[in-house]
Amino acid sequence: LQEIYDEFCTSGSGTGLPYLVQRTMARQISLVECVGKGRYGEVWRGTWMGGNVAVKIFSSRDEQSWFRETEIYNTVQLRHDNILCFIASDMTSKNSSTQLWLVTHFHELGSLYDFLQYSSLEPDGCLRMCLSIACGLIHLHTEIISSQGKPAIAHRDLKSRNILVKRNLQCCIADLGLAVIHSQPRDYLDVGNNPRVGTKRYMAPEVLDETIRTNVFESYKQTDIWALGLVFWEITRRTIVNDSRSHFKDYEGVLVPEPIRPPHGPAGEEDALQTGPRQ
Repeated sequence: LQEIYDEFCTSGSGTGLPYLVQRTMARQISLVECVGKGRYGEVWRGTWMGGNVAVKIFSSRDEQSWFRETEIYNTVQLRHDNILCFIASDMTSKNSSTQLWLVTHFHELGSLYDFLQYSSLEPDGCLRMCLSIACGLIHLHTEIISSQGKPAIAHRDLKSRNILVKRNLQCCIADLGLAVIHSQPRDYLDVGNNPRVGTKRYMAPEVLDETIRTNVFESYKQTDIWALGLVFWEITRRTIVNDSRSHFKDYEGVLVPEPIRPPHGPAGEEDALQTGPRQ
């Protein structure tokens, strides 16, 4: 599947397949099983060209997120080992209703949030994961100025549920539906039209108290760094440390003790703030 994908794509294109190929994807993919659900819709494992792909199916009321994520993923020079690999987006009809599809690489280990529920890490694995997420975020934040350059992008909804774990235990950042785009040469800031502003538990203080400078791109990058710190906290609290100075050491080591929970809500809270009333 990777060879087929690389054959279609060139370094000068966006991250996905050519536009006309994307518009036939829904007819070529067979959906196998639902592997996740969220406020946006569902994620399915599908098969295409003999390999597995992930199909994110947006509900019709979330068209803005689908459109925005498609726009971001088609950005030139976005491809990176630590950014979820985009294949295509398409529209299809099922039971007289329109479905909005976003097709990406499939990672069977799932989200970082799910992975950390049943797995612990050695220190080197912890560092590998943290470094890979940081590298992906750096690539998003960095503007590439050239004839086929890349704007700077702030994620705005970074959290462990929006990060996927690869087989080599590196991670890749996904879910760019709330991203902000900035181009320095044109002094252009595009915040999109989606009214959602992220997940409450991962919001920086200036977002919660509405003092963030919404016309300054650096402000959005700083909120990403706040969220990144919380993701690192989630990873390190599932890391086994063999330290001879620990009074609780046993043959398996000890988990890093959980620090005081941030004052953003209970541990299981995934409450996304919206500008309108909760549905």
